[in-house]
Amino acid sequence: MKTTRINHLGIAVQDVQAAAAVYEAMGLSVDRVIEVPEQKVRVAFIPIGESTIELLQPTSPDSTVAQYLETRGEGLHHLALEVEDIEAALTELDRQGYRLIDRTPRRGAEGRIAFLHPRSTGRVLIELVEPESQED
Repeated sequence: MKTTRINHLGIAVQDVQAAAAVYEAMGLSVDRVIEVPEQKVRVAFIPIGESTIELLQPTSPDSTVAQYLETRGEGLHHLALEVEDIEAALTELDRQGYRLIDRTPRRGAEGRIAFLHPRSTGRVLIELVEPESQED
């Protein structure tokens, strides 16, 4: 398994525009805002160096981000690590005994993604990302 970089930090928010103001005050700018229907979220992308901060606003009360906000409030939701081959990464992590939320990749905002359960990763929700540019 080859992990190449921190792809992004996902932050759960009630309103991407209001949350973006915090980062704009620090000299950062929102690059774009998109909706990801499969995940039921609106995502604001804030580039910083070679990584991105993703502000995640639920677009449906039954989205996982809405459930997270209801139980935990706004804040850091997940750490996303970029991998070269997401299927190989999932196979290797499963073999090592890590609990997978996703056994097969699904569509994310900018490529294929899969999550590892925080109970097996020190209480950190980890997302694996294979960017679209690396997909077949």
